[in-house]
Amino acid sequence: MSESKPNQTQPPATGYQSTEEMVAAQGAYESDALSRAQADLAELQAKSAELADQYLRAKAEADNARRRAEDEISKARKFAVEAFAESLLPVADSLEAGLIIKDATIDHLREGAQATLRQLLAALERNKVIPINPQPGTTKFDPHQHQAISVVPSEFDANTVVTVLQKGYAIADRVLRPALVTVAAPK
Repeated sequence: MSESKPNQTQPPATGYQSTEEMVAAQGAYESDALSRAQADLAELQAKSAELADQYLRAKAEADNARRRAEDEISKARKFAVEAFAESLLPVADSLEAGLIIKDATIDHLREGAQATLRQLLAALERNKVIPINPQPGTTKFDPHQHQAISVVPSEFDANTVVTVLQKGYAIADRVLRPALVTVAAPK
């Protein structure tokens, strides 16, 4: 048999004067060990219950946050164009007002169309829709913002925009429509 040091898990094996004393000491030790084990078990059960409660609360909080985020995304999608549509209403009002005038001259129609165009451009600008209008002769062709309709001989450097056939538009770095351009041919 190997020597073992007395510790909390085993009672000392020597030092008893009688068998009854050893049995009593063994019983007391087992009783203490049982009490400690029951106390440890109760403590662990309480910790387990506390952790389970914390887990359930955290899970419920995460579920609520996910639901709120989904609701906000849904509302954002549903009402995303609301501000844009609201800024276009004055443009529609101006067009309707221009159509009501029965005896309008060509100059009146031109002035009304120019005013309405200014309103429309201002509404687009407020909503971060910016024109892509390259300067002929100075702007290099950019396939991300321009669409070349043709390549033409020109006095400009090769791959330079020669003419703009139609402005393009971008919203926040994303091209909605590229500018339609002709490009200078290599010499």
